[in-house]
Amino acid sequence: MSRSMRWRFCGLLGLMLLAAGCVSTGIRPDAGRMAAQAEREAVLAGTRNWALTARIGVSDGRDSGSGTLNWTQDGDRFRFQVHAPVTGKTWILSGDGTHAVLEGLRAGAVADASAEDLLRRELGWRVPVAELADWVRALRSRSDADIRFREDGLPQEIREGGWVVRYLDYDDAAPPLPRKLFAEQGDYRIRLAIQRWQSR
Repeated sequence: MSRSMRWRFCGLLGLMLLAAGCVSTGIRPDAGRMAAQAEREAVLAGTRNWALTARIGVSDGRDSGSGTLNWTQDGDRFRFQVHAPVTGKTWILSGDGTHAVLEGLRAGAVADASAEDLLRRELGWRVPVAELADWVRALRSRSDADIRFREDGLPQEIREGGWVVRYLDYDDAAPPLPRKLFAEQGDYRIRLAIQRWQSR
């Protein structure tokens, strides 16, 4: 990505995140909302095979990257395919909770026990892959997560593991799934604009 395009992307991302930060942090949880969320999580957690297509943007406060993400989840196994329109390159991250392989950046594939560590080392991206599989569906990864709700009872914000995940839009599926979300931890930011969900 050229420096000028990078600055434009960072500026746009900054404005979007500022707008997201100005949104109310939502309604504090009560027994009724938490029970509805637990039921929603049980339904969605039962669907272990799914796929999505999205626009993804990642920034660490200095550098950034973006592209089209095709994410396939089969139980514990995942496959991220990211196409960067500026460079025309496509890379693929695949694996499970104990092993990950990254292809398309070097002449050969590179591997690590941790998908998060692999992305950080090879791309400079900080993406908590395991947690993101839950957050992208507006689910908690841990039961002690701090959660705030919209008026309609859907999650507006989830805080856990030092990350803040904000949900800006949902589709009309049953149960509803996020269309747009921002996740941030310090200078690290992830933006997802989901274009299509698919159960498999």
